[in-house]
Amino acid sequence: MSDPRNPSHHGLTGLDEYPIHQAPLPIAYAASSDRNFYDRSYFNAHDRTGDVFAIFGHGYYPNLGTKDAFFMIRRGDEQTAVHLGDAIDGDRMNQHVGGYRLEVVEPLQQVRMVLDETEGISADLTWNGSFPALQEMPHVMRAGSRVTLDAQRFAQVGTWEGHITVDGTEIAVTPDRWLGSRDRSWGIRPVGEAPPAGAPLTPEFEGMWWLYVPMRFDDFMICLIIQEEPDGYRALNDCHRVWKDGRIEQLGWPQVQVRYGSGTRVPTGATITCTTPEGKPLVVEVESLLPVPLHVGGGYGGDSDWSHGLWKGAGFTERVTYDMTAPDVAGRVMFGVVDHVGRATLDGQEGWGLFEHGAIGRHDPSGFADWFTLAP
Repeated sequence: MSDPRNPSHHGLTGLDEYPIHQAPLPIAYAASSDRNFYDRSYFNAHDRTGDVFAIFGHGYYPNLGTKDAFFMIRRGDEQTAVHLGDAIDGDRMNQHVGGYRLEVVEPLQQVRMVLDETEGISADLTWNGSFPALQEMPHVMRAGSRVTLDAQRFAQVGTWEGHITVDGTEIAVTPDRWLGSRDRSWGIRPVGEAPPAGAPLTPEFEGMWWLYVPMRFDDFMICLIIQEEPDGYRALNDCHRVWKDGRIEQLGWPQVQVRYGSGTRVPTGATITCTTPEGKPLVVEVESLLPVPLHVGGGYGGDSDWSHGLWKGAGFTERVTYDMTAPDVAGRVMFGVVDHVGRATLDGQEGWGLFEHGAIGRHDPSGFADWFTLAP
């Protein structure tokens, strides 16, 4: 029998014993030949104070032959990230990259992430979902005739328990204080080395406006996703409320007012007005307690230091630390998506979760005329 960690030339692994195939291919092979095919997890964790925010995840890229993981934490003005990378393997039930691993304890409910000490950082964190996971709308983006993103995702809010250790200092993580959100996504998105450019885009890419808010209240979760084009046209609108018993409500076409810090594109908060199926307005006030730019060490769009799926060699690890007040770092923030520790209020209830926003390039409704316009 072939070793699942070292697939033979025909690609079979132990997973091919199970009736889970979605294409006439071994499970180790992606159904799409697109080099940008990916399959990854994202997590965040915070203690509601705004003093600390940890963001981490891992991904598999079968058409690039790679897998990777990262663990990033911001405290005060310092943001530090550990990156791990390796060649892909066929043992997909044993998700691991170097000292980073994810154990699925109870599917769609409980997972455990362990990072063995790597470059001075370690963690052992167990997630428990507070509400059922939500399948989001498919997300498709094109640049002219080219598909740049075609992905499926599910989202969940929950609590964390365990510990994080940074340079010998242990941070206790208790479920009475520590919350977060997670998502699983798979499909096609830009990963690895930049592909050949091809013909120039017509018209040129002028930017995008993005808002993603999975928020945990005591009785329900609200999950909102909005993407707008430079003229304000809404290319994606997905807003739901999930109750503990599994009921799901659609919350219409939210109206959003984002408040930006003067001289920046980093929001301090937002007013989001949703609508219940009965036509009742739901007004969610959101404030940012701590921003973490995903493209400053996290590997997401426009990160000049590290990119998901990039081959760095077998058994790769590194640590990168940033002073978020340094001009060269602060100047990068407006060119990517920023994750915030988010506090929300709705009808007198307090909620906590992720407030993720990016206003990249031109966005007429926000008054951003080009790539460099800032809030007054």
